[in-house]
Amino acid sequence: MCLAVPMRVIEAKADGRGRVELDGALYDVDLSLIEDVHPGEHVIVHAGFAIEKLDEAEADARLALFDELARTYERESGQRVRLAAPAREETS
Repeated sequence: MCLAVPMRVIEAKADGRGRVELDGALYDVDLSLIEDVHPGEHVIVHAGFAIEKLDEAEADARLALFDELARTYERESGQRVRLAAPAREETS
């Protein structure tokens, strides 16, 4: 299953691409669907696209909810859960 996850913008490039961070992992994403994105802001990322801006309090609340869901699943299933897949190595 794939969920849209709040991530912090590290870099926003003029070409509509950008770099975001979640739990220490960096990801390259497409920011072109959202206007006026700046480093330090939080966005919802789904399938490599930022689809919505969030304020910091809302991003923190959603991440806390995901964390709570992961802990519950781990307790009930005995399987470890990661909020995000490991970042792919850069090819450029």
